[in-house]
Amino acid sequence: MVNRRFGPRAARHVAWCGFALAVLLSIWLATPRIAVASCSAFIAAQLLDISVFDRLRDGSWWRAPIVATTCSATLDTTIFWSIAFAGASLPWVSWAAGDLAVKLGMGVFLLGPFRALLWRSAPRR
Repeated sequence: MVNRRFGPRAARHVAWCGFALAVLLSIWLATPRIAVASCSAFIAAQLLDISVFDRLRDGSWWRAPIVATTCSATLDTTIFWSIAFAGASLPWVSWAAGDLAVKLGMGVFLLGPFRALLWRSAPRR
């Protein structure tokens, strides 16, 4: 909603603030490998989401959020799981696929609330 209403510059500001918070929490709560994976995935995915959304913002109301979410969720999942678990003898590729499926499902599910917020925030005529 920040990107839609205030533009990509404001959205990037919010993303970087979220990144700073993620770094602090990761240092406190996670192992170094998980912290690096999480923070790297977060900021790369957020910046990609903002860029894709901004390029597609003038199309159908659903196009920008669903394409941006699909791109950013795929990047987030790829970066996080590759850094966090590559080389581990765990079924992490299956876990990553499940994680991506949940993210994409939530992206579709949240289109309804996104549309409702668009209607609510639209200028009154």
